[in-house]
Amino acid sequence: MNKTLGKAFLAVTAMAFAGEAAAATEWNVSVWGKPRAFTAHIEKLSELVAEKTNYEFIITLNYGGLSKNKENLDGISIGAFEMAQFCAGYHRDKNPSITVLELPFLGVSSLEEERKISQALYQHPAAVADMARWNATLLMPSPLPQYNLVGVGDAPRTLADYEGMTVRATGGIGKAMAAVGAVPTSMTATEVRQALDSGVVKAVAFAPHAHMAFGTIETGKWWTTNLNPGTVNCPVVVNTDALNALSDSEREALLGSVDEALDYYIDNYNNKTMAAWGPALDERGIERITYSEDELAAFRDKVAGPAAQEWIAENTAKGLPAQELYDFVTGMIGK
Repeated sequence: MNKTLGKAFLAVTAMAFAGEAAAATEWNVSVWGKPRAFTAHIEKLSELVAEKTNYEFIITLNYGGLSKNKENLDGISIGAFEMAQFCAGYHRDKNPSITVLELPFLGVSSLEEERKISQALYQHPAAVADMARWNATLLMPSPLPQYNLVGVGDAPRTLADYEGMTVRATGGIGKAMAAVGAVPTSMTATEVRQALDSGVVKAVAFAPHAHMAFGTIETGKWWTTNLNPGTVNCPVVVNTDALNALSDSEREALLGSVDEALDYYIDNYNNKTMAAWGPALDERGIERITYSEDELAAFRDKVAGPAAQEWIAENTAKGLPAQELYDFVTGMIGK
């Protein structure tokens, strides 16, 4: 039982004893893993909505109990639950419009910028229509920093050392790793620790919070400090029918809490998660690998342009205004 649900139980119990009606609106959220920096905004949203509605609108987070993480969008489409989190790279064909945010080396420099661009793209008519196919409405992003690798075995001291290395990497990050000769493997976060322990993969691309949450640093021997091949985009979506069924006050409480929840998320990630990251590496004796700017520039030049053009061509063929989406996103970077 999360904190919000506990408070809700006490509030509803008190109302019942007072002889008042206690017919709260209840939503379930499908997430995975365990409570962590990646879910802090959903936890905060749940608290805010409950407080603003006097616990008459309860949002309960379910960690792995409702759906597999690669099936959350399917669950939303049939109304199996009202809210869910997923990552675009888990099923690129189901949500092609927002995969533009997973292209390698876009140049997004902060969580704040990732948030701004994601929220803007989520309102783009093409993204809205894309999600409508799943009866889904994009609610808010889960901004993540640039990914880097934790790995086992010989540390890759130059980019050439990635030749033949199996790396867990999804979306554009996978394309970037393939460009330096690595063998990208897509799997969900919950499968990664076992894959690294068993040797199925030799390295894992994650943001720092996930390396801690899913235990890769318990096995890993080295960490890339500045490879920065990209990030993933993991929105929180709601079932559109459920959203439309809310009362005006409930909808206002939900939508009006998004920005505050995201403020909390970013503050928590920047000031708690990142503060814990360096000490976590030091405690485990994990070696830091840093590449020269010349190597990184060659890496970016080799990957960024071709990946973008491939994405544009592929998605234009699917009927998306792909060039428009790419220009929309890149036009906001650094502004």
